[in-house]
Amino acid sequence: RLVGSWELANATGGSQNSKTKTGFVSRVATALASGAFPELSPSMLLPQAQLLLRAAPATLQPAGDYATQTSPLPKAGAATGRIVAVIGAVVDVQFDEGLPPILNALKMQGRETRLVLEVAQNLKEGQKVLDSGAPVKIPVGPETLGRIMNVTGEPIDEGGPIKTKQFAAIYAEALEFMEMNVEQEILVTGIKVVDLLAPYAKGGKIGLFAGAGVGKAVLMLELINNIAKAHGGYSVVAGVGERTSEGNDLYHEMIESGVINLKDATSKVSVLLGRIPSAVGYQPTLAADMGAMQERITTTGKGSITSVQAIYVPADDLTAPAPATTFAHLDATTALSHAIAELGIYLAVDPLDFSSRIMDPNIVGSEHCDVARGVEKMLQDYKSLQDIIAILSVNELSEEDKLTVFRARKIRHFLSQPFQVAEVFTDHMGKLVPLKETIKGFQQILAFYMVGPIEEAVAKADKRAEEHS
Repeated sequence: RLVGSWELANATGGSQNSKTKTGFVSRVATALASGAFPELSPSMLLPQAQLLLRAAPATLQPAGDYATQTSPLPKAGAATGRIVAVIGAVVDVQFDEGLPPILNALKMQGRETRLVLEVAQNLKEGQKVLDSGAPVKIPVGPETLGRIMNVTGEPIDEGGPIKTKQFAAIYAEALEFMEMNVEQEILVTGIKVVDLLAPYAKGGKIGLFAGAGVGKAVLMLELINNIAKAHGGYSVVAGVGERTSEGNDLYHEMIESGVINLKDATSKVSVLLGRIPSAVGYQPTLAADMGAMQERITTTGKGSITSVQAIYVPADDLTAPAPATTFAHLDATTALSHAIAELGIYLAVDPLDFSSRIMDPNIVGSEHCDVARGVEKMLQDYKSLQDIIAILSVNELSEEDKLTVFRARKIRHFLSQPFQVAEVFTDHMGKLVPLKETIKGFQQILAFYMVGPIEEAVAKADKRAEEHS
């Protein structure tokens, strides 16, 4: 009777029948409370209750067949299965013969719109399911530039279908070792603190570790902006499990971006699929899944793919399973700090929590390494004095320690930089700083250490520059 009431309410469509739908919800709640469904649990009825929040079926737009573009019709002898159970977002399909390979896309038979396996809508036991004969494929090529699509390749930016004849599977094997380019080259980002202390490698994997509201998204947008202007490169964002606000910013502010977020999505799917979670709710195959994805990011003779991965650190705990698993695959790491952000210094990067595999004199040069090490030493000395400053104040320090504190604070402020993507918020024009200018600026600040008059500091800086030239 309740199902019949819902079908009657839904058939009239739209929001004009809100009273009928509200009455249906009340009847379902009353029936659940009175135990009218002893054989069903409330969780099994949850998808039906969620349907009340969806738009009327008339608003659904016919979608293309992007996910199985190369196989629009089932091949001769293609396996046909039937739905035997629907539990939340998981659909169990039984195949009597011809079991399809893992990762193949399954298509619903007799449906005008594409199936969204988020709620149990219009699904029933015994409904036939066809094996498409191929994995999920998405459109690729120049026609996809500036477009936004979902994981099955369907455009979701209201820009019409993507007119391309090129499609690629979302799952692929990693390149052979002989195809990779082993030469190391720095990727200049134009951001001083990054280029100086932890330079990024072309074709490398970079991790941005931070808690909530520290500046991961702004840093990524600035990297996208600088890569496009300085290198003429393309940027792609892959957001999995992203919040609505971030997806909205992506659509309205910048269409080209560069982020990968795999771990949190698999944490949620792991529970749905019935896998036993390991630590803190993540699936036990987190390391294997992460490794398979990371191995596909590399450099070849044709070009390079540099991955910038924003990793959310819950409660600033870098030992959490997701950050700890990602660390093993990264070539460089950048950590953003709430303590730096509270000082009003942006980018709020912790200069002592950097690492880079290419910070080597043979790759970046001896001058770069010497200046970076000098900056780190100055900041580390200042950090070691902070406890004394908090208790006794700066006035109780020795003259040499006072100079260390003042110079370290100058360096810390010089590490800040206005971003072009944040001009509307800061009222400061964004700057893209070349690597040579960055090294020169910090070299001149370090030259003030252990000198007399200002002329001696300038001469010392010039001498250091000549030694490394």
